[in-house]
Amino acid sequence: MTIRSYNPADPADLVAEAPRPGTEAVEAAVARARAAQSGWLAAGAGARSAALTRIAEAVEAHAEELAELVVREVGKPIAEARGEVARTAAIWRYYAQAPFAASGEVHETAGGPGLLLTRRRPYGVAGLITPWNFPLAIPTWKAAPALAVGNSVVLKPSSEAIGVARRLGELIAGAGLPADVFTVLPGGGAEGGTLVAAADVVSFTGSTGVGRQVVRTATERGIPVQAELGGLNAAIVLPDADIDQAAAHLANAIAGYAGQKCTATSRVVAVGEAYEPLRAALVKALAAVDETSCGPVINEATRDEITAAVASAQEVGAEVLTGGGVPERDGWYLDPTLVAGVPDDHPLRREEFFGPIAVLHAAADLDEAIAIANDTPYTLSASVHTRNLDAALAAADRLNAGMIRVNAPSSGVDFHLPFGGAKGASHGAREQGQAALDFYTQSRTVTLLPAGGA
Repeated sequence: MTIRSYNPADPADLVAEAPRPGTEAVEAAVARARAAQSGWLAAGAGARSAALTRIAEAVEAHAEELAELVVREVGKPIAEARGEVARTAAIWRYYAQAPFAASGEVHETAGGPGLLLTRRRPYGVAGLITPWNFPLAIPTWKAAPALAVGNSVVLKPSSEAIGVARRLGELIAGAGLPADVFTVLPGGGAEGGTLVAAADVVSFTGSTGVGRQVVRTATERGIPVQAELGGLNAAIVLPDADIDQAAAHLANAIAGYAGQKCTATSRVVAVGEAYEPLRAALVKALAAVDETSCGPVINEATRDEITAAVASAQEVGAEVLTGGGVPERDGWYLDPTLVAGVPDDHPLRREEFFGPIAVLHAAADLDEAIAIANDTPYTLSASVHTRNLDAALAAADRLNAGMIRVNAPSSGVDFHLPFGGAKGASHGAREQGQAALDFYTQSRTVTLLPAGGA
């Protein structure tokens, strides 16, 4: 069976294809990675740091090629694709310094001569399962820290981003990593399940259903696992906010890259007198979003799922304030959409739809707005728009989200800070920054006493 990846802006354009390797090939790749890992660790901090630096240089040297491939394979607008490439190089450079960081502490003994040490060591083989929406950045922010601390990596990318993943793998190999230290292995659910069953530490980003199965399998094996799953993210706008600025931020967070970000805004909560001016400003801002900022959704099934959800909401009384249609053009495009009056039990209010669509809510005050924002099964990111410091601090303290951004779009992420959500959005340790280095290592306590008598 062959995996094929098509251009979502031109569905007749076959971007990449690869045979499904099968479960035995996954087991063999993990075995080779495990055999290569000890040499990678033994090469030392200097070798690992230099290798990660060379990878960053390779990404930069092929920046425009990579950006164009990202545009073609996953439909990301070119400005965002270039930004992702730059961010990818920056992540490799950031973690290139990690091998030189302290990996433990020295403690005094309770009595007598000797030393007590703690030391963090890699697990072995990191099994990484990544989505299509950030086909360079997400594999990088998982692989770079895993490699920096001495693990080897087997990456199973999304079937809809195999072209980008394989090109990244070629650049990494060309940067001089030893054979089998980094392996890209396209595949489907069977291959992913086998990787989870064979690796020593697992990091997953993807759908909630698959992620829960990954967590179950890894937990039953007793190995560390982190999973980034769905996100139903809210933006709260208070009456004292700069309404035009808030609308611009929200339009970007709703429709930028067609809303295909885990941190995209899918619910807007307008407080009190902010409702009418925000409604007008946001409708105007979304109507002005064009394909250079939005782009297509990833495939026909996603487009049809969203249009069906909008139609069913209208049948039960919801109002489409802007968008809701499908442009007459090739590709899986959707008009940026804002819907109001959606019933509480409708899927648009309870489930993540990976597209350029959001639901507008009204709240009497900040307390009600926070209650609406927190009323979800999962929240990754939230934003608050206000000039009032007290309101911003209250929201930051009470919103049940992994990341809270004030006067900024919910969709921004800083790669050197912890990344993760609340409730069902995440499982396990945070990603990125120092948190990632901790996740890919285990702590050992060493007692070192003198030999012989005094």
